[in-house]
Amino acid sequence: MKGGFSAPGDYLYFKSQVPLHRIPIGSKHWRYYDFGPKVVPPLICLPGIAGTADVYYKQIMSLSMKGYRVISVDIPRVWNQQEWIQAFEKFLDAIDVHHIHLYGTSLGGFLAQLFAQHRPRRVRSLVLSNTFLETTSFSAAMPWSSIVGWTPSFLLKRYVLSGIRDGPHEPFIADSVDFVVAQVETLSKDDLASRLSISVDAASVGHLMLSDSLITIIDTNDYCATPQELKDQVTERYPGARQASLKSGGDFPFLSRPDEVNLHLQLHLRRVGVEARQDMVPGIRKDDSGGSSSGQNDKRGNTDDETPQDDKKDFGGGPTNSNEPPLLPEGSDSDHFENQTLSKSYLSSDDISGENMVRLMLPAVLENGIAILACEAILNAMREYAFLNLLRVYLSTLCVINLDV
Repeated sequence: MKGGFSAPGDYLYFKSQVPLHRIPIGSKHWRYYDFGPKVVPPLICLPGIAGTADVYYKQIMSLSMKGYRVISVDIPRVWNQQEWIQAFEKFLDAIDVHHIHLYGTSLGGFLAQLFAQHRPRRVRSLVLSNTFLETTSFSAAMPWSSIVGWTPSFLLKRYVLSGIRDGPHEPFIADSVDFVVAQVETLSKDDLASRLSISVDAASVGHLMLSDSLITIIDTNDYCATPQELKDQVTERYPGARQASLKSGGDFPFLSRPDEVNLHLQLHLRRVGVEARQDMVPGIRKDDSGGSSSGQNDKRGNTDDETPQDDKKDFGGGPTNSNEPPLLPEGSDSDHFENQTLSKSYLSSDDISGENMVRLMLPAVLENGIAILACEAILNAMREYAFLNLLRVYLSTLCVINLDV
């Protein structure tokens, strides 16, 4: 991992456009992002032990611009599976969401399956990534779990980070690791202790009423903190699920391989019947990809001004500094052209030669329709001036020679 970390530019832009919500529900404090058309059944993203709501910012940026609603949450301080199920259900009631699609990675995928098992009427589909079915192997690897609540914060962080492979990575994987490590630093001791406790709490996923056809499994084929045998158990449990294997991506493919993950999420949502409402996305261009900038800014017109205010309110996100511009930094080709023209028109003192003077005078002369004659006159004058200067130098040289003789 790198010694220092600077937040990516797209993440900073995301933070400037998508508001972070914080609500207390009973003794639990929820921190989450909610962005996209409110009329669309949401895709709720659940992170792993080391993740926060912020780690899914690339999914929020891309899918919301395609007309989907995405909610990304922090796992609150829950200490066992029953507490998680009850707390998450109260959270859904508080934000007035009834039917959901869950996308969980690692611990988040395990919690998503538990909720689908115990609250089958609320979960319409599942997307699982690098996850597991039971916690036996994790509890065996953590014999000190009974005192996790009294463990100092720095030891908890060290334990969590020890599960992330530290070594040579491809650049995009290294960047994803750096981002998640920075998020771990924002978690409190109680946050880490509760997540570790629920990951070793004796629990396993039972039978789901959800059809396998409504489940998609996205796994990476390279190194992952979740052992391969545990991932294999998931694929064996849901033989009819759609499977997507990523050649690489590490523990955090949603950050390291966002384009591939976003494509699989979009295909999943289409397959399970979620209708995107791109017509309700304020300020979006029809050719917008949602994750990369495109040209053709002139095709935007006044889309933001023409979007009804009711649609902007229904898009989610709450008040921002602007009227929900697209989540893409944009530049102006015309401004670039003007700056380029000005920079090219600048001349230093070394550039004021005879030929450059002719070039500068040509536009004015062309307007009068006598460009050729003027150029010839100017060039002849310059030749005569140069000839006279050379003649003067030559004559002065002769005088010096005669005096020496």
